[in-house]
Amino acid sequence: MSQPLPLDGVRVLAVEQYGAGPFGTMFLADQGAEVIKIEDPTTGGDISRDVGPYFFGDRADRESLFFHSFNRNKKSIRLNLKTERGMQILHQLVAGSDALTSNLRGDVPDKLGLTYESLSKLNPKIVCAHLSAYGRSGSRASWPGFDYLMQAEAGYFSLTGEPDAAPTRFGLSIVDLMTGLGLAYATLAALTKARATGTGGDIDVSLFDMALHNLCYVGTWYLNENVNQQRVERSGHPSLVPCQQYRTKDGWIFIMCNKEKFWPILCDKIGKPRWGSDPRFVTFKERLENRSLLLTLLDEELSQKTTDEWLEIFAGEVPASPLNDVASALENPFVVDEDRLHTVPANDRHPDFRLIAPPVKVPGQKPPSRPGPDYGEHTSEILTELGLSEADLEDLRNEGVI
Repeated sequence: MSQPLPLDGVRVLAVEQYGAGPFGTMFLADQGAEVIKIEDPTTGGDISRDVGPYFFGDRADRESLFFHSFNRNKKSIRLNLKTERGMQILHQLVAGSDALTSNLRGDVPDKLGLTYESLSKLNPKIVCAHLSAYGRSGSRASWPGFDYLMQAEAGYFSLTGEPDAAPTRFGLSIVDLMTGLGLAYATLAALTKARATGTGGDIDVSLFDMALHNLCYVGTWYLNENVNQQRVERSGHPSLVPCQQYRTKDGWIFIMCNKEKFWPILCDKIGKPRWGSDPRFVTFKERLENRSLLLTLLDEELSQKTTDEWLEIFAGEVPASPLNDVASALENPFVVDEDRLHTVPANDRHPDFRLIAPPVKVPGQKPPSRPGPDYGEHTSEILTELGLSEADLEDLRNEGVI
């Protein structure tokens, strides 16, 4: 008999849509939490259900692959939180839940009564974890905001791409994904405190704050040394050399000698052992001063063999990787052969389909692999648990509450 997952028995109410919030709560669901999406019956629910261009079947079926990428292992109920009866039902759910998460505009949780101040009288242990664009207080609390805007304002465009190219965003919605992970972390941090003290509370993370925080060491360099870091040719590291992409016989390879011990090993592997003690290259300092020369020399040597040949030569001794596209990344034997892709079983709404497996692994246990829920799929099940009859549910449907 398999052991329960770490969050088995934890119930999370999620007032969420689109990407960042659902990505975060999916981490909780993957570890066994019962995550209940609360979807508005007046709007069609989570807008990501309609995000294309790829669907199972017809778009009208609302089986968006985008939606499934953020919502596996969850439940869904329809509930109109702008009605008195809808809020009464939410309060009943809060009484038996551990956390309520949301990714709403910063001023909305207070307006809807989704804060600890409003909900603590129903459940003093409830955790209210809020993800917003710019925070729930301050001059931008009422502003909408999205990932690429955060990348632009937080300086990412100035750090991505080639020095002589136009400002460039990161290739993924990395701020959404990182902030979603921040939401999961915040929820668990607050839950830890609530279980230890019996008192929950509010906890916040915003897209802007996460984007800014991710500047990390380059931010520290500017704040203390007035260094305004710019893009480096071929995606090179600002200070560590060699840490860059180099030409091979058939393409490119990325090499990261980010510890001094790797430089002489690389020199040996490419047949240039003397470079390891050459005064021009002996430490990071000298290699940084001679980056351009070293780039030319390494290009010349690495161009003698293919990327695959070099990867075989370097394997386990020189940190290196190919420059894959998305297809190559997902067809990589290290991905395919070692269970980093999961198949979600077919049901009456969609065929079998594949997703990337959760990155957090519990040794000896397989994570659940259920598809994203149908819109309102669990409404009757969950509200019946609260004591509502089928007649009650029919009345609520007619009133537009569910």
